[in-house]
Amino acid sequence: MRPIVARRFEPAPERRSHLARRHPTPLRTSKEDIAAAKKAPQTAQTENPAYRLAFADDDFMTSEDTRGVRFQLEYLKTEFRLRERGIVSTVVLFGGARIPEPGKPAWAAKNETQKRNLEEASRYYDEARRFAQLASQTSAASDFTEYVVVTGGGPGVMEAGNRGAADVGAPSIGLNIVLPHEQAPNIYVTPDLSFNFHYFATRKIHFLLRAKAVAVFPGGFGTLDEFFETLTLIQTGRMERIPVVLFGKHFWDKVINLEALAEAGTISPTDPDLFSIVDTAEEGWAVVQDFYDLPETEEPA
Repeated sequence: MRPIVARRFEPAPERRSHLARRHPTPLRTSKEDIAAAKKAPQTAQTENPAYRLAFADDDFMTSEDTRGVRFQLEYLKTEFRLRERGIVSTVVLFGGARIPEPGKPAWAAKNETQKRNLEEASRYYDEARRFAQLASQTSAASDFTEYVVVTGGGPGVMEAGNRGAADVGAPSIGLNIVLPHEQAPNIYVTPDLSFNFHYFATRKIHFLLRAKAVAVFPGGFGTLDEFFETLTLIQTGRMERIPVVLFGKHFWDKVINLEALAEAGTISPTDPDLFSIVDTAEEGWAVVQDFYDLPETEEPA
């Protein structure tokens, strides 16, 4: 694998979000009414939760009855910001949060066997970083509106993906989710493209809504879930066929056996053809290039 040369990421100048703009209107805004309501005299009536403005009432907005509204809000906030940036398509990187950067300790290892295997798997950190560089170099030709790298925003393979984009001065997206034991966004996610989710469902929508390619690196339950959901959507025709690339033949040959499902008749004999297995970033990006007839990428400066 070619050595990775880091380049300092220079973020784009901050732009005022259209969400903060006020269009000309004679009507009062919600923010103005929230401020006014806080100045109301303290009485039994104004102190009662019933008096709170519905959209400013945390108890109401987080209740079971408004779950559908929260789904919609999580979808819309991310959708508005991606539209504002003009992002049309993405390249998705899935993979294990526990895979360390080469030379770094395997922080998630619970025993010596896991430590050895995770440290060996650290080479996929470099492959994910390089793959993201190649995607981002292609993205530059569209002023970073096409083939924009998106990850789950956390550590491991996700960090490597965002880092690869930053290496070549490209923006990248992080779709974090609130978990009991993690996670802050990794430092390579573009700040105004760093999102946080409560619902896995809305997060998954945004992973695949603009996806032109999906790269899947070694990982655990979450990675397998994302891989199989992608395959299911393509297999059932709910999603157009796109390149799905598995990294690490040795790993995946041990972990899954889709040929056995084909032999059993529970999937079509051609379903294993819905994805490709590769070992290097160059091989993986070649699958995407061939699928879309993309030009060759230049080496990073």
